[in-house]
Amino acid sequence: MRSWQVQEAKARFSDLLRAATRSGPQRITVRGHATAVVISSKEYEHLRDRKPSLVAFLRASPLVGVDLRIARDRSPARHIDL
Repeated sequence: MRSWQVQEAKARFSDLLRAATRSGPQRITVRGHATAVVISSKEYEHLRDRKPSLVAFLRASPLVGVDLRIARDRSPARHIDL
């Protein structure tokens, strides 16, 4: 991610927008501290899209329908003298 000083970002705004579209997020700094990030509209829409719930994600797994046999250890708990 490239960093732009705010003065440079203002002076070369169209270059900043092109860089965000072509190269990804662009960081803007004020007095050496990161204050903002410019991203493309496409990336913003991707971040804003609704994510599936955990249940929907698991149901879409390629492992759906696989019969997993997990054996539980049935040995008694060990005794500890306190």
